[in-house]
Amino acid sequence: MTAGHGRTADGGHGRDAGEDTVDRAFAAALYSDDDTGLDTGASLLAADPDADTELGRRGEDLLTTAWRRGWQPADVVRMVRRELTDAQERLTILLIGRETPRHDPLPPRWDGQLRALGARPAASAPGDPLPRAPRDHPDRFSWATAVLELYRLLLRLPAVEPVGPLPGEPLTMPFAGEPRTLARIRALLAKAEATTFPEEAEALSAKAQELMARHSVDEALLAARTHAKDVPGACRIGVDAPYETAKAVLLDTVATANHCRAVWNGDLGFSTVVGFASDLDAVELLYTSLLVQGTTAMTRAEAAQRAAGRKRTKTFRQSFLAAYAHRVGDRLTATAREVTSTVPESLPVLAAREVAVAGHVDSMFPRTTSTRLRGVTDAAGWDEGTRAGDSVSLRGRGRGDRAGHGPGRLTDGDD
Repeated sequence: MTAGHGRTADGGHGRDAGEDTVDRAFAAALYSDDDTGLDTGASLLAADPDADTELGRRGEDLLTTAWRRGWQPADVVRMVRRELTDAQERLTILLIGRETPRHDPLPPRWDGQLRALGARPAASAPGDPLPRAPRDHPDRFSWATAVLELYRLLLRLPAVEPVGPLPGEPLTMPFAGEPRTLARIRALLAKAEATTFPEEAEALSAKAQELMARHSVDEALLAARTHAKDVPGACRIGVDAPYETAKAVLLDTVATANHCRAVWNGDLGFSTVVGFASDLDAVELLYTSLLVQGTTAMTRAEAAQRAAGRKRTKTFRQSFLAAYAHRVGDRLTATAREVTSTVPESLPVLAAREVAVAGHVDSMFPRTTSTRLRGVTDAAGWDEGTRAGDSVSLRGRGRGDRAGHGPGRLTDGDD
């Protein structure tokens, strides 16, 4: 048999020493939780540079399996960021760049995720070893340990609800990129986040929400008039610590106001938002901007409290964000009637869409529970958060009170 991946005399596929090394390292490290097994596996890999090619291929295979289990690149990197180190996050992004060229086409939202992550597609030849970054891991043992820790996490990722086609699957409808209206909304919100003048931020946010409302109504009416086969979809949005429960409430509020539904998975650090495509884009844009604006306002409020000699606590911040989410939700709901009343023919269309969204949520998450926000006990934090919610002064759209979701409650996926 020739060296490498040759053929044996009986026609079987030959195995080189690198594959055997990786098998033994995986057996020692990936299926146990103790450090002894991890050290054994890392020692085997550190002593055999010829195993680096197979090690890279196995990492790409683990990512392919993760996609089949419903994960997407942003989800995987978010989980690595939560559980492991910055160096392992960079390694994950590198592996994603090596793995994604395997698939054509990629799902529509993947291109944006890859750009945001900086995961540059880099097709790897079968003989390309998994590289080691000396700045992250100066020696092979520390590098091998980090790789095995990452692979152990990837191996144990649970199956999650799919929110789009798998990479490589044919797309069911053409995707022409981001609509011009959403690009304008994105620019307005970016300016609102950057300005130091509250009045300017208020005006910019109001204009952005108005454009969102008009865009959603236009899309819904166009689909109804053309009898387009437009059905609800879903996306996942990260909800990161700290104060993740309050952030999930904010996302739930924004989703509900934009004809979507959000289901939070606290264990995995994301919410799944279900709705029609144009509304999903609006929810992600608006939630991200409101979170930035709310965090900035919270920082200012804390500074003012400290200047007055009052110590601020975690409870203050939790109460601030909860009140902020509640007040923003009230304002979005109040402005709903203003927008939809100008286009009365949209009311039955939007109502039908909300029924479709609710049905899609039930099919994706047959079991959910309601989670109530706790730790909202700081009156000063609540008052400051309410004032911050008032300052946003969005003139957008929403719908009536959320059935089954009072203030401070959200839907939690029961996995």
